[in-house]
Amino acid sequence: MPYTIETARNIFPSTRSADDIPATTARFSQLSAEDQLALIWFAYLDMGQGITVAAPGAANMQFAELTLNKIKQMTPLEQSQTMCDLANRADTEVSRTYATWTTNIKLGFWNTLGELMEQGLVAPIPEGYKLSANANAILQSIKSLEAGQQISVLRNCVVDMGYDTSKMGSYQTVSEPVMAPKSIGDRTQVAIEGVSNQTVLNYMNNLNANDFDALVELFAADGALQPPFRKPLVGKEAILRFFREECQNLKLIPERGVAESPEDGFTPVKVTGKCQTPWFGAAVGMNIAWRFLLNPEGKIFFVAIDLLASPKELMNLVR
Repeated sequence: MPYTIETARNIFPSTRSADDIPATTARFSQLSAEDQLALIWFAYLDMGQGITVAAPGAANMQFAELTLNKIKQMTPLEQSQTMCDLANRADTEVSRTYATWTTNIKLGFWNTLGELMEQGLVAPIPEGYKLSANANAILQSIKSLEAGQQISVLRNCVVDMGYDTSKMGSYQTVSEPVMAPKSIGDRTQVAIEGVSNQTVLNYMNNLNANDFDALVELFAADGALQPPFRKPLVGKEAILRFFREECQNLKLIPERGVAESPEDGFTPVKVTGKCQTPWFGAAVGMNIAWRFLLNPEGKIFFVAIDLLASPKELMNLVR
């Protein structure tokens, strides 16, 4: 039976993803705006003791600078209201602007906002603010996660803020500039224990080099990519947009893998390893599985990127 995108999603079904991440994100979304903002602030302070956040680059922060300057000029009450509006997804100028930003710009905005709060330039969370019992339980859950899972939860919390873009009609997405691929001399080649398939190796090498044009050509015309806890992106155009907007300067560190015997000409390949982001560098390595399904021509018909439940899952290469 030929594979479809839906059936391809079920390859290597024993792979255990970190389901705590979408569950915790969903619980967070049910909190009041005040509790959401306070929880992010407390988590920001707590994580700052063990994780160093890289300063956002000037290239992507230029798009948030105007909004940040507007917020700095507001009264403390207006600043607090603006942040609550973002959490409430209210229909305001700032919320609409924020909604058009890609992930890295949003992360940079909140990181800078946290610094401004520490400096006293933006209204901080009121001294002595007490989280609700539910919010405190969620904060404790976040603290109990591994560092890579913590940053994934907090990323999801702020990325989902701002006005609902489905209500905006036509709009222009604002993304950071796409960097040029690394020169050939600056590229390093990965080695994966148990996997020698050149398409899989090229996927890792091209992504590490920011060579997204070469990377997307590894996919079949009807191929799909499934980011963690999201629906598959189908077609080269959608996949290329994802790479350009969310994958710049990632460092993939594949460690081991397995290639199964072809079925109807399609070859399942699973690789496990780590991924480092430009926001946290070598300080945080997220445990990742890549589940590939290659078509008879050796192109990627489907690849799922899974954030794993635990480091033990790095050894789980069986169906």
